[in-house]
Amino acid sequence: MRPIGIVGIPFDQKSTFMTGAAEGPASIRQVLTDGSSNFWTESGNELKEGIHYQDTGDIIVQDYPTDIESDIDKRLQNYSNLITLGGDHSIAYPIIKSFSKKYPDLNILQLDAHTDLYPEFEGDPYSHACPFRRIMEEGFAKKLTQIGIRNIPAEHQVFAEQHNIEILTMRNWFSGKRPLFEGPLYISLDLDVFDPGFVPGVSHHEPGGMSPRDALELILDINVEIVGADIVELNPKRDLHGMTAMVGAKFLKELIGKIAFT
Repeated sequence: MRPIGIVGIPFDQKSTFMTGAAEGPASIRQVLTDGSSNFWTESGNELKEGIHYQDTGDIIVQDYPTDIESDIDKRLQNYSNLITLGGDHSIAYPIIKSFSKKYPDLNILQLDAHTDLYPEFEGDPYSHACPFRRIMEEGFAKKLTQIGIRNIPAEHQVFAEQHNIEILTMRNWFSGKRPLFEGPLYISLDLDVFDPGFVPGVSHHEPGGMSPRDALELILDINVEIVGADIVELNPKRDLHGMTAMVGAKFLKELIGKIAFT
């Protein structure tokens, strides 16, 4: 078994409201290895670097989105799967574009407070508010499922109906609605899917979100092939006592374990 590649993309040039997400990868790595927790997953498996995962360093972006797409293309030739640490959510567009070349029938699970389906935002079609608009317009996914949404402009709902996007709002979630997944599946985890009481270290606080337990149970119960993932929008400038970084590191461990031992 080849190890899962972990890659950081310290990039937040497509952020709105405030920057800081470029510091996210370093923050997650720091708490992952600071000794405050161990490398056993909730499924009872111990993760070992070099066997189950390998930190492959960072992608330094000078030319967005080309640098990300071309680098992910190369890494997908060397690693069985990739998990990316962002960075703002704009990185998902070139990452998923690359994954779609290897997996033409790619399905996406997006955990997020926002749909990220704007045609453009503040004049930028590649803003972190737009990646899933580009992904679906350009046909890089067979289906997109969005969970945790609690902010939907009317035009996004129309676009979703036209492009095979299933949206489960937080009201849907707490009413008991659950999706069915098909593989291969890519998971995009925007940390603002969680209520800001759990994760203060994000740029856009949207009250009324998921708990980390909700999302962990969802991911651990998935029974189709997970081929990759990203964890994005951690902003250490707003974090409190490393709480959000610890949540990011927890999900990194559980995603590695879920992929490596399934």
